[in-house]
Amino acid sequence: MVEINSYDDLVAAANEAAQRFAAKIDSAISVNELMEIEPGIKGKKSAFVEFRKFLGRLEPDERPSAGAIVQEIVSNLNQAFDTKFQALKEIERKISLQEDRLDLTEVIAGLAGSPVGMRGKLHPVTQAREKLEDTFLGMGFSVEEGPEIETDWFNFEALNIPPSHPARGMWDTFYLDIGEPETILLRTHTSPVQVRVMMTQKPPIYSVMPGRCFRRDTPDARHLAVFHQIEGLVIDKGITFASLAGTIDRFTTAYFGPNIHARLRPAYFPFTEPSAEFEINCTICEGHGCRTCSNTGWIELGGCGMVDPNVFLAVGIDPEEWSGFAFGFGIDRLVQMRYSLPDIRVLIENDLRHSMSSRYN
Repeated sequence: MVEINSYDDLVAAANEAAQRFAAKIDSAISVNELMEIEPGIKGKKSAFVEFRKFLGRLEPDERPSAGAIVQEIVSNLNQAFDTKFQALKEIERKISLQEDRLDLTEVIAGLAGSPVGMRGKLHPVTQAREKLEDTFLGMGFSVEEGPEIETDWFNFEALNIPPSHPARGMWDTFYLDIGEPETILLRTHTSPVQVRVMMTQKPPIYSVMPGRCFRRDTPDARHLAVFHQIEGLVIDKGITFASLAGTIDRFTTAYFGPNIHARLRPAYFPFTEPSAEFEINCTICEGHGCRTCSNTGWIELGGCGMVDPNVFLAVGIDPEEWSGFAFGFGIDRLVQMRYSLPDIRVLIENDLRHSMSSRYN
């Protein structure tokens, strides 16, 4: 900085600094570049602080005029700085919005060769549900649906879970304020559809029941409070546990491919006996262990087992004549494994910028 010894030196130095910083502000092309200029104008060690310190060395009659000049220069620079900051910030915001812009349109060729606009894509869970339905239809199953609001009888009692049964603690249920307390609820599984099918159709039965379910689960890497299931029911003469294991094995190969294997582990469910849990190799870590599979190398997809005779008796089917098995899988969990998603919650975040989004195409 030029040495200042007089009023004229101060005014000249202040004007020179004003021109220099005004040029820097004008030439800045980004907010970061502009912020590098700020300390020279507003910082504790800026030239303008030194100018103010020098005011005390001037003659008393020169100080007001020199102080006003310095103050006006600083005020003008601050105003120019703030104006440029807002302008650059708006430019960068528009650039960011443009870069983050998602094109959710899909163009296909029309019958006459003209483009026909189609907006968006089916959600991965919907895609998975349709693929599952196609897979089971190909295996000879029919597809059945039922209401999401159920009675306690269909959701629990007909499935061998009376009001006092301790197994009710396995489901965190959303009860509705309709009728008598705890009689109407959001279904905790699609098993009530199995009950309705058994009450309206005579065996043999080969059906799957996809749909949305509700439980008061705390969302984490593998759980959601609102989720989707597909359950299956087979009732025929001569059905054994080997029939169930073979169906599970065929489904796993058809859906995940030959490199993913399944296993059945003993478990307990009040509506099946014997019961088992159905697990596959974790597709995230390929069986080595990770956060998603709790470092076990396996992911539980659902439960299965032979239909309990009490369930048959509740719906009027003779367990001495007929036997059967049932199974139920979480569709959201299947999507998580199929696309190797470390956290299932990305399915409901609606942020297609996530790195896994391209896997849905």
